[in-house]
Amino acid sequence: MYKNILISTDGSELAGRAVKHGANLAKSLGAKVLVLTVTTPYHIFTMETKMVENTPAEYTKAAQADAAKLLASAGETVKAAGVACDTVQVEHEHVYQAIIDAAKAKGCDLIVMASHGRRGISAIVLGSETVKVLTHSRIPVLVHR
Repeated sequence: MYKNILISTDGSELAGRAVKHGANLAKSLGAKVLVLTVTTPYHIFTMETKMVENTPAEYTKAAQADAAKLLASAGETVKAAGVACDTVQVEHEHVYQAIIDAAKAKGCDLIVMASHGRRGISAIVLGSETVKVLTHSRIPVLVHR
């Protein structure tokens, strides 16, 4: 069935549960895993606290350090399940597109990711990377909630 699974994580608790679920699925299928996290580039005009408080160089350094910690933790989770695992951090303006592009580039045949389950106005205002991946991906997507 699936032999190469991409698991996307943003470091949230819910994404952590999706990493565990994806790792267990990969183990049961004998698949390997690629854990991906996406950081956004620095923007001068933003509401994101980390960008407002830092210079572009400081922001990039901090984002890469945060991504490295997140990937190390997720990688340990996958390896603890007895599954071969690679990790990658990508900087991209559009998180959903980075997920799809990485899955294509690495030959993944399934994308596993979490959904925060936002509803109503918060779903409209905040958007959903998961919905965007579901809408644009030709690769199957397993959504963990």
